[in-house]
Amino acid sequence: MLDLALATLLSPVVLFFVLGLIAALLRSSMSIPEAFAKGLAIYLMMAIGLKGGIAMSESPVTLAMIGVFAIAIALSFSLPAIAYGALRVTSKLSRTDAAATAAHYGSISIVTFVAATQLLASANIESSGYMVAVAAVMEAPAIITALFLASRGKQKSEPVAGSESGELFREVLLNASVVVLVGALIIGALIGTDGAAQISPFFVDPFQGVLCLFLLDMGLSAGRGLRHGWRQLDGAALGFGIYMPLISASLAAVASILLGLDTGDMTLLMVLSASASYIAVPAAMRLALPEAKPSVYLTLSLGITFPFNIAVGIPLYLTVAQWLQGGA
Repeated sequence: MLDLALATLLSPVVLFFVLGLIAALLRSSMSIPEAFAKGLAIYLMMAIGLKGGIAMSESPVTLAMIGVFAIAIALSFSLPAIAYGALRVTSKLSRTDAAATAAHYGSISIVTFVAATQLLASANIESSGYMVAVAAVMEAPAIITALFLASRGKQKSEPVAGSESGELFREVLLNASVVVLVGALIIGALIGTDGAAQISPFFVDPFQGVLCLFLLDMGLSAGRGLRHGWRQLDGAALGFGIYMPLISASLAAVASILLGLDTGDMTLLMVLSASASYIAVPAAMRLALPEAKPSVYLTLSLGITFPFNIAVGIPLYLTVAQWLQGGA
């Protein structure tokens, strides 16, 4: 595990994240234009979606694949409820902030997923292409659970107005990250390996460099969140950002054993379950629960959980998966 942790910490993508984090904490004027950062995010989701779709075009649908999708959806529905209960019992967060925060911990961080796939590739561990599709289906269920949690968290019991409800579900189903990821996955499945050769100079070779740029921006965002938001969080809430990923990964590990997943797929399911959204869910929470504090839920998901998973979580999950597979 120490070797994996060192390999992760000394990888270019993590070092660029640390650079951005330190720069923000030191109040550097370094910044990346928002439009450019969004372009980087779209590129990364397109690239990983295409890769997964191309891999799926060569893989038949099996009962094992269906089982993984079913378990992933169940985890995405249930993890926010577990997170909400933990926050209400251990922290001083209000019902509203606890509900909004819990919503982030059933959805996924696609960048954490990409970092995990890169670690698996560097360790020569194979994973199934359909795991990209698993990542895509784990976006919406968590937000649906969040709507229920949000309704309980409101101080008033009035139902959400029809127009607001329609706008919220539109945000859930047509969120840019979901549309790009699912759309690229379908395109990759349609073009197959023949079409992949035509686009690989743009989507394969520059991928690592673009990921470094994006994680530099993520480091800046995480640092700013920590600098401005930590005063609103008590120790129990800050600790939640670390222990909740471990709980989620543990549940995914148990599910992986029941499904008979290999090391690579088990690691990725653990990573997806342990990651916290900082794109799709915050957008939905702005509509569903505008009174919730972004400085709370973004500080935890982006400022605490994301760095923890990048630096410690991913090598830990891989080590656990290898141990459960008998050291494979």
